[in-house]
This record gives sequence, C-alpha cells and structure tokens, in this order.
Amino acid sequence: MDRREALKAVGLLMGGAMIGGDLLMSCTSKATKVNDLFDQDQVAFLNEVADTILPATSTPGAKEAGVGHLMAVMVQDCYPAEDQKVFMNGITELDKVSKKEFGSKFMDLSAQDRTKLLTALDEEQKNYMREKAPEAPNHYFRMMKELTLFGYFTSEIGSTKALRYDPIPGRYDACIPYKKGDRAWAT
Repeated sequence: MDRREALKAVGLLMGGAMIGGDLLMSCTSKATKVNDLFDQDQVAFLNEVADTILPATSTPGAKEAGVGHLMAVMVQDCYPAEDQKVFMNGITELDKVSKKEFGSKFMDLSAQDRTKLLTALDEEQKNYMREKAPEAPNHYFRMMKELTLFGYFTSEIGSTKALRYDPIPGRYDACIPYKKGDRAWAT
C-alpha cells in the first residue's frame, strides 16, 4: 500500500468514526444543556435580560451579540462556587419578583414592564452593594448587568457597531477631539 492509499483509508476510517459518533449522539442525547450549569432556556432568559439592559437601537442589542451564552460560560468557568450559586438563584429570584410585581414571568412581560422591573432591581442592587459587608456575596443583578456590559462591548457587534473601530489603527494620538454624541473607541 502506498502513502496515497493509506491516507485515503485513514480518511475513510476517521470520517466514518466522526459521522457515526454524531449519529449516535443525536439519537441518544436530547439534553438541552449549554454547560454544566445552564440549559438553553436559561441562556434565552439571560439574552432577554441582557437585551432589556442594552436593547437594539440604531445599533444591534445584547441578544444579537449572544451575551446570554457568554454569561453562561463566564459564570461556569470564571466565577467561584459561591457566586455561581448566587447567580443561579438570581435567575429564579428575578422570575419571582416579576410574578410578584406584574403577575407573570419575566419572559411574558412587555418590554416596558421588563424595563421597569430591571430598573427597580438595579436600584435595589446599588443599595445592597453600598450597605453590604465586605465578605457578603454580590447581588445577582449586579453580576448580570456587569456581564451584559462586558459581553456586549467585547463582542464583535459591540466593538464594531456600538463603538468606533479601526481594524488597523495608525499612530498613537493621546488627544483626539471628542464631540458630544461621538461613539467611544474600541481600538
């Protein structure tokens, strides 16, 4: 057998193994888990929260930037267990507050009611953070809001559509005139 035939045989074996593995996985696994902590419904929920914080205007919103998925990855991979627990409980708590204030789940609220709810939660988290003990955990909504802003402005959409972006910046200029209404620089 020459090298060309050996490569063809290996390619067929590897391709067959990959295709076979995909077929087996799709037939046996119906899980909607994104990672160990979050499922697809929770990521969709986080996308809606993020899109309420940063809605689409003349630029795309946080949902279009996929901020919910980034939140799921960041919470699982970067947050300590205590903060993960606070964040996960916060998803449930946000729905409880929504039912208490508006009589339905967050996902069923109008955009106006979502904004009212998150504005009240933002005020609550500000007061909590001002008065909390140093060893107390952060407020869940503060984590959601911080991850929304971080995720959006570090995404391709946020950096190129909401901020000014120069893919090949020129020389360093420390004093660029700023006019009211100009977008901030991403690069």
